[in-house]
This record gives sequence, C-alpha cells and structure tokens, in this order.
Amino acid sequence: MLTVAARLLGDAERGSVERLLDQDPYGGAQVAERISMAGLAWWRQDARIFGYGSRRHLESLCWLGANLIPVHATPAAVAAFAEMIGNEPRGCSSIVGSADAVLGLWDRLAPSWGSSRDVRPDQPLMATSNPASVPADPAVRLVRPDEVDVLFPAAVAMYTEEVGVSPIADGGERLYRERVGELVRARRAYARIIDGRVVFKAELAVVTRHTAQIQGVWTAPEWRGQGIARGGIAAVVRDALRRVAPSVSLYVNDYNTPARRVYERCGFQQVGTFATVLF
Repeated sequence: MLTVAARLLGDAERGSVERLLDQDPYGGAQVAERISMAGLAWWRQDARIFGYGSRRHLESLCWLGANLIPVHATPAAVAAFAEMIGNEPRGCSSIVGSADAVLGLWDRLAPSWGSSRDVRPDQPLMATSNPASVPADPAVRLVRPDEVDVLFPAAVAMYTEEVGVSPIADGGERLYRERVGELVRARRAYARIIDGRVVFKAELAVVTRHTAQIQGVWTAPEWRGQGIARGGIAAVVRDALRRVAPSVSLYVNDYNTPARRVYERCGFQQVGTFATVLF
C-alpha cells in the first residue's frame, strides 16, 4: 500500500483548502478565519498549514502555530501529520479540534512531546442558526473601546478558571491585554456591567462566513445560579445572527453541566465533538 505523505501547503492551493474547510464549517472555523485573513503562506501566518491527499483531492488539513489544529483529518492523515511533526520540539500551547483526530495525534506525539497539563477528551461542539427562545438580557451589550480596562480583569479571571493558568503570568499581560482590546475594537466583546464591574461576558473569538464562534463565556461567581448567563447568551446569539454570521457555535466541556443546560435552553444543538490537549 502506498503511503501519502503530508506536505506543507501554500497559497497556490488556497482554493482546495477553502473547499475542504467549507465541508467542516464549525470544526474548521478557527483555521478558516485565519486563512481568509492572510492566506496560507507561513511567513504571513506565523504558522504552517499541512495538507494530506493528492493535489487534485485534498483530504485533510493540519494547522501548526500557537495551537495544533487538525481539520477533517482521517486516521491516515493523523498518522502522516504526526510523522511529519513528531520529531520537532513542541511549540504549540494546545491541540484542539475534532476529538478523534486530536486524541489520535496525541497518542502518537506524546512519546516525543512529553506530558500534557490536561486532556479534555469530550467537548460537545454546538451550533444554532436561530435566535434563542428565552428572553435576551437587554443589559448585555458590546463593550466600548474605553471599557477595555473594565473588561480585562474579568477576561483574566475567565481564562484562569477555564485553562488553569493565568494569561498574565510570565510576562503575558501585554499580549493578553492587546488580544482583549482587539476583540473590543472589532465589536466582538459583550458584557453586562454593573457599577463598573463585569458580571457577565462573552466574545466572538472566531468569525467566518459560516459561523461566529463564542468563547470566553464567564459569569461573576456571586451572580451564578441566577439565570444571568442564559439571558446573556441569548443576547449574544441575537446580535451575532443579526450582525455577524448566519450561525453561532461554541464548544464546552462535557462535565460543565450548568453551561450545557444554558446553551441547550438557548437553542444550541450538538453538531460534533471536540477534544483539547493543554500544555
């Protein structure tokens, strides 16, 4: 049996790449957004994009930058991607994407890359194309550019709680503040602010022509259990569908039962399963 090797892709294959991404509009959203903005050239992306399959029939993709993201990756493609990058020192902070591909990559990469900080093997990928049937919170709105300093502590708290490490540790504050500011300026950051403090927040971290992907959902601890997240997500979905994309998507840890209930109440349905390996 002939083995098809993975290969580095360039702008000449952008059409094939975009057609493949269209086949996985939710699972491939993170990669699709970046390619739509800067193409495939590694020197523009600060990342490499590998492909698997013949030049006439591209079957699978793998993004390798700050994150390792397989897209539409078959078992054969997973093996080829792992073989190509397994001898390199790990430079990414996570592996994220379709669960089968992520866990398959990790099985092959772990012996050379070493231990992970956490493996989350079951993260429902959910989407909706309709406004939520529950009432939207009218106090949830886009964060203004002059409110970045108000949003920033909540963003740090969310990241630390979700990922398990602070984004401002080891000199990371400037870069993380810039990322929060970019989301605000792009009109992708939402919050409910009471007395100068964020009590609910969420962002559209990824936007493509197919979907707007919600990340960074957080409710202040003292406000939890009061339904604020349900109304907040409903407000984000309503605005995103009206202004940004024809669908809204997200992924959530399987063990986060309260969050899953909120998303289901807001009309989200599972369309796949993600996994994440954190380093």
